[in-house]
Amino acid sequence: MFSFQLPSTFVDSYATRQVPWGYADAAGNSLGEITFLRTYSRQREDGTKERWHEVCSRVVEGMFSILKDHYTSQRLPWDEAEAQEMAQDAYERLFQLKWTPPGRGLWVMGTPLVNEVGNSAPLQNCAFVSTEDMTEQDPSAPFTFLMEASMLGVGVGFDTRGAKKGFTIADPTVHDSATGLEIDADGRALRPVVEAGTPVFTIPDTREGWVDSTAMVIDAYLKGTELPAMDYAQIRPKGAPIRTFGGTAAGPAPLHRLHTAIRGVLHGRGGQALTTRDIADIGNLIGVCVVAGNVRRSAEILLGELDDPDFLNLKNPEVFPERNSYDAQAPGWAWMSNNSVVVNSGDDLSGVTEAISRNGEPGVIWLDTTRAYGRLADPADHKDHRVMGYNPCAEQPLESFECCTLVESFPSRAESKEDFLATLRIAFLYGKIVTLLSTHWERTNAVMQRNRRVGTSMSGIADFVDNHSTEVLVEWMDEGYRAVRSWDAELSEKLAVRESIRTTTVKPSGTVSIVAGVSPGVHWAPGGTYFDRAIRFRNEDPLVTLFQAAGYRVEPASEDPTGTTVIFFPVKSAARRSEKDVSLREKAELAALAQKYWSDNSVSVTLSFDPESEGDQIGDILTDYAGRLKTASFLPQGNFTYPQMPYTQITREEYEAATKKLIPAFLDAIYDGDMETIDAIGEAFCETDDCEIDDLKINADFNAAT
Repeated sequence: MFSFQLPSTFVDSYATRQVPWGYADAAGNSLGEITFLRTYSRQREDGTKERWHEVCSRVVEGMFSILKDHYTSQRLPWDEAEAQEMAQDAYERLFQLKWTPPGRGLWVMGTPLVNEVGNSAPLQNCAFVSTEDMTEQDPSAPFTFLMEASMLGVGVGFDTRGAKKGFTIADPTVHDSATGLEIDADGRALRPVVEAGTPVFTIPDTREGWVDSTAMVIDAYLKGTELPAMDYAQIRPKGAPIRTFGGTAAGPAPLHRLHTAIRGVLHGRGGQALTTRDIADIGNLIGVCVVAGNVRRSAEILLGELDDPDFLNLKNPEVFPERNSYDAQAPGWAWMSNNSVVVNSGDDLSGVTEAISRNGEPGVIWLDTTRAYGRLADPADHKDHRVMGYNPCAEQPLESFECCTLVESFPSRAESKEDFLATLRIAFLYGKIVTLLSTHWERTNAVMQRNRRVGTSMSGIADFVDNHSTEVLVEWMDEGYRAVRSWDAELSEKLAVRESIRTTTVKPSGTVSIVAGVSPGVHWAPGGTYFDRAIRFRNEDPLVTLFQAAGYRVEPASEDPTGTTVIFFPVKSAARRSEKDVSLREKAELAALAQKYWSDNSVSVTLSFDPESEGDQIGDILTDYAGRLKTASFLPQGNFTYPQMPYTQITREEYEAATKKLIPAFLDAIYDGDMETIDAIGEAFCETDDCEIDDLKINADFNAAT
């Protein structure tokens, strides 16, 4: 699979080196390693799991194989010695967590899904599609792209522009099954009972089968085509393994519910116009189906217009009660997307400030600034004049059908500015290499190969400012940006491809920032210096046994006590302040600084605020930062608490008291797939009814429990 390989002696030398995981506690356990094990370490067929040095090898060999294959296929000169030197530097910096691929890259780079198939779609974090691209010949195209990309774990943004295309809902011939969906004892759908001669579409057990069948439902109502009865019998049953992305199948029920729900939105409305709400409903219902279908992750953002009352009320239960229902028997779907208004810098936003101060939505997208500027420290260049919207986290402006190519860097982990600049060289190289692969979507390739857009992100920015200064951050950002642009010009010439239209960004950074132990993106961490991080695990997850035996606080999940366990990890971070210690304006100012000196794409920023003391500042913030930010979303911080919150601030004394009770967890047993040792630990731990630790000692070789 790999045309490029690191020397085995080089990789093996890292097997015994200590990994600088983020958020290590006094017992030697690390929240960073736990997050890696739970989220990014792939399990092999023999039950063992990848260790960090093996993931570093897979990622580096995967990316340099794509690079070498490009040089070879284009008959360009390839220097193996130079590539080995750079690859080993990339490996070392990745091992030290100075940069990483985005989470998707950690999961699939260097796997057959990418390196044998040669498809970059699984590596893409996010995408955008405009419903303005609905056509009479193919009205479902934006929705099918949304669905298929989401099924690949890609977060997708979409808009309501299709409501102005003049589509009229048809009254098609619809063939129903006489029995609906029936499931047998094995979890498979029974074939539909239909009259002789009734057209039937048997849905293949593939991603394409799910998408194509949904397109048939949408097209029936927007083109007037005949809708056959759907046969779900070939779809694998609930619980069957999914080999490519991991996890288990959800069975045919989510797809059947989607088809039924879309028909519920459109049926019986022949002659009526397709509305903003219709577009939102179809897109949100697709998202609900994908999430229920057990994809690793999916997200949506919906963009609408400031003067569209239907859009502004999409999450108002008084106006649209059905889509906002919390009834378990008939749940709504409005929650599936974050909603933002597309505006220009001079627009009057007073009509939405009250809603934002109350519930945080809608977010704001300044499209004129987005299209005109890269970094805001530079003159307008209008390179993004074709941009139509954003990805769900709003760090990447995108054309319709365009995807995000992202990569992470962590300046707070650099030993010096020069070390950071050297890391940026590797990080950007990863992103540029991903652009060398095409996707299986022709319209996407036409955009991405023209733009070569890369988002080289910084994370841990708030930590960096609090531990250094704004002046130092500006210096590193400005010099870093110029170094990336210069490197792109040099690299693009060597690759014989276009220079990237944009190169830098600030993404929210989620769990990858936990692996590295830094604050997420441009945000201050919720927990501050000392906090309890609550993480949910399936009850049967062997990690539950190990952490319970190691002395961690373990509780049944309040929302699902029979199926889910919550484990609390006491953490000491490098943060000097939590997000609650920072004013709304200071948060906005740091995001604007990153937009000015670093990101030529955008900055993903969620401005958390105290509704009581800062709610009346929303209007001023929107006015003052129009032209200084490209996007902004808001999140009211409530004073309410609920059981087992993800982050709970604790005192230094509470942290020290908690960590004194901890011992090293037996993570080697997880890596080695050693269930006998895990079971022995569980038996030793549970000698009493309460499963309390009773002089439990685990030998240094991690091979036995007594």
